[in-house]
Amino acid sequence: MRILAIADVEETWLYDRWDAERVAGVDLIVSCGDLPATYLEHIVTLANVPLLYVPGNHDRAYERHAPEGCVNIDGAIREFNGLRIMGLGGSIRYNDQVYGFSEAEMRRRAARMALLANAMGGVDVIVTHAPARGYGDLDDLPHRGFEAFGTLLDRTSPRYLLHGHVHLQYGRIERVREHPSGATIINTCGSYVLDIPDDSIEPHGGLFRPESV
Repeated sequence: MRILAIADVEETWLYDRWDAERVAGVDLIVSCGDLPATYLEHIVTLANVPLLYVPGNHDRAYERHAPEGCVNIDGAIREFNGLRIMGLGGSIRYNDQVYGFSEAEMRRRAARMALLANAMGGVDVIVTHAPARGYGDLDDLPHRGFEAFGTLLDRTSPRYLLHGHVHLQYGRIERVREHPSGATIINTCGSYVLDIPDDSIEPHGGLFRPESV
C-alpha cells in the first residue's frame, strides 16, 4: 500500500502543476493538518483515491467548510484495506483562536482512543497534527508536542505515527525518528510517500471492527 501523507505546506506539484506521474500508484492520501479545504478537495478530486484528514491548529475554518469528499478521522479509527488508522488533530492550545488542547485535555482524548484501539484489536497508523513531546517538536509553546502521544504510542504500539505542525524550514528537523514503542515517527510537512508492503498488513481481532473508508 502506498500512502501519500501531506501537511502544512502546499506542494506546487499537487496544486498549480498537477503531476499525475508522482501520484500514480498512491492508494490513500492522509492529511496531517494545516492545509486549506480547497487544497484537499482539489487533490482528492484529481487523485481519485480516499483522503483522510485531521485538522491542524490553523484549521478552525473546517468548522464552516469541511473539505468535501474527504474523511475526518479526528477522534476516530477507520480501516482501509486492512490498515487501521487513528486520528487526533490539533496542537497545544496557545491562544483562543487555534484548534488546540491543553496537555490534560489531550491526555483524556488519547486515553479514550487507546481504549478504543485495544477493543478493536489494535491500530497500525496514528495520524496527528502535533508531534509527540521530544520527538520532532520544539521548545516554544506553539510547537511543543504532546506528552500524551508518547503514552498513546506505548499503549497501542502502532507501526507509524504521522504528524505535521513543525515545518522543515524551522531548522535541523529530522523527517523520520524511531520511538521506544517500536513506532516510526514521520514528519509529513509538505509531502511524504510511505510504502507499506501489502503482505505485512495483518488482520486484526478485537470486539468490533472500525468503520471502513
